[in-house]
Formats: sequence, structure tokens, C-alpha cells
Amino acid sequence: MGTQGIAAVFVGPRRPLSVEPFVLDAPGPGEVLVAMVASGVCHSDLHVVDGDWARPTEVILGHEGAGIVRAVGEGVAEPRVGDLVVLAWNAPCGACGPCRRDEVWLCRSPRTAGHRLAPEQVRAHRLDGRPLGVYHGTGTHATHQVIDATAAITIDPRTPHDVAALIGCAATTGVGAVRNTARIRGGESVVVIGLGGVGLAALMAAVEVGAQVIAIDSQPDKLALATELGATHVLEPGDARGQVARITDGGADHVLEAIGLVATSELALACVRPGGTVTLVGMVAQAERIPIDGYRFVEDGVRLLGSNYGSAVPARDLPRIASDVTSGRLPLGRLVSEHIELAGIDDALDAMRRRDGARRVVMFAAEGRIRG
Repeated sequence: MGTQGIAAVFVGPRRPLSVEPFVLDAPGPGEVLVAMVASGVCHSDLHVVDGDWARPTEVILGHEGAGIVRAVGEGVAEPRVGDLVVLAWNAPCGACGPCRRDEVWLCRSPRTAGHRLAPEQVRAHRLDGRPLGVYHGTGTHATHQVIDATAAITIDPRTPHDVAALIGCAATTGVGAVRNTARIRGGESVVVIGLGGVGLAALMAAVEVGAQVIAIDSQPDKLALATELGATHVLEPGDARGQVARITDGGADHVLEAIGLVATSELALACVRPGGTVTLVGMVAQAERIPIDGYRFVEDGVRLLGSNYGSAVPARDLPRIASDVTSGRLPLGRLVSEHIELAGIDDALDAMRRRDGARRVVMFAAEGRIRG
């Protein structure tokens, strides 16, 4: 008999997740068994549930989580049993072109690809034996998970569990966009559009390097939090373009779009100075197009970047971010709006649709049981 647990399963677009018992096989060669301690409810989960992104069904959802290693398969030296690990949804293969160029965030064949749907990769099953896939190879909305050992990144055990979960996606995506993709420096002017988990993490990282940060959002509570976190100015979208030009004398050095909407992507391009850089961090729905004034874009010499997973190298960046949390450099705990149980995950998705709060985090007990 394998490890028994509970998981939130994606059964189809615009349908509630199915929170149900399941069984995990023991980890095979190169794999580890993790008892989850926390799992963030990410906007990517919402894109899947709402049908914005086409994804297979009968898959355990979630890709932003942390846990304790409980068993390791043959040949696994790291991580070790008892380690606190963050699950990286993009564990690079190390052999493809992007990996050889040290662009592992663009890996063509990540070890976490395919949602573990191939018969030889299936470790999760319903109680009647039917196989379950695992979203992005991590499936963090579950009490336990078996994953590739390279996707389990050991971090400082002092890291709060809820924050450790967010390092799996939101924190790394936002912090990495500032540090790795845009490479923002102290003294530069930065606009962050969208103050969800990713946007707030980017804001913290920009403040930490000494940038002048302007935050844009439509929610007053998020603007208030941005001020507390060090934003020098907070604006609502409607009058942002003119105010950014006034505050920065013609446009910001950097603009980061962290929502994934066409309108806010256009706003980002309108807020950057000639010669400045726009970094698109949020992901729009599949097949949507962002219009660009080609003449103005070239005339102004604007740089447009896409930031996938914060251009992060998981083995390097995840432990560093955790260290920045425990040292007090990055107050990522401020991202957490609420701790919830797995049974409340659909309510958390509804809250995200309303743009209520930054991040809700499912909390599990250390042995993988739902915390009551």
C-alpha cells in the first residue's frame, strides 16, 4: 500500500476542483516523496481552472509549494530525508540548447514537463486505481507528492513554511524579474503594474536594490500595502500615464507588468521613457495579442523583455531568496493574505477573480495532514 493523502484535482475548465483522497506509489529512482507543508494558490491555477490555458484534466493542480522530504528513491544523494524543500516547477534537463547556454528557465525538456501523465511517470492514483497526473510535475495542492529529485530544492529550514511555498513561483517570478531579467539597479525609476503576489514580490526586490518604485493598481488596499513596503508613489491605472511622466520627467527607466492583461501591457509601454525597458512578467490568455506602435517603439529605442519564472536558475535562486527572507532583506511574508485549508481552494480562486488580497496559502501539518 502506498502513501495515502488528499489532493485537489482539476477535472475540467470552469468546474470546481475535486478535493478527494488519493494514493501515491513509493518514489522510484531519482525521485523523492515530499510531505507538503504549504501550497500557494497562484494565478496560473486560475488560468487553468477558468479555461484561459488549455491543460489536460485528471491532474492534481498546484505548482507553488514547499514540503519536508520523507523518503528518497534509488540514486538520490540530495535532497535528504528531513530537508525543507521548495518544489521548482521548471527543473531543467541540463542538456538542451537553452541549458547549455545557461538559460535554464527556457529549458525545452524540463524534468517537470508533461504533468507526469506518461504511464512510466505516474505515481498518483485514485482509490480505484485510475491514474492522476501532476501539474507541472509538482502537483502541490496535495498532502503528499512524489517528484523528480532535481525539482526539490533544499532551503534554509528556518524559512517560514508559507513563504517557502511562495518561493516556488510568485516570489521567484517577481524577484527574479527585477534581479535577473530587467537587472534593475539602485537609483533607477521603476513602475510595477499589478500588485498581486508577483507584483508585490517585484516591488520588494526593487526597493531592496534602492530603486524609486511607483506602484499601479486599482485596489486601494494593495496601494496602501505598496506604500508600507517602500513605494514612493502609488497610482490608479486611469491617470497613471500622465502621472508617471510627471514623476519621472518623461517616463520610467523600467516598467514591469505583473498581471497578464492586454490593457495593462499597453499601459506599461506608455509609461516607459525613450531608451527604457518594459518587462512583461504576467502572462495573457493564450492567443491574445498585445498591440505595439511599431514606429514609436523603434523611434524611442524601447527594450521589451519577457520574463519566464524570473529568468531563475532554481538551484541558485530559490535558496538565495529564502536566505534573503530569513535575514530580513525581503519581507515576503507580507504577500500572504490568508492561510486556508485544502477544502477552501475554490473560495481562494474566487477571491483571486475579485482581486481580493495578494496570496492565499494552503497550510498542511508537517506530516502532510490537513491542518484543522
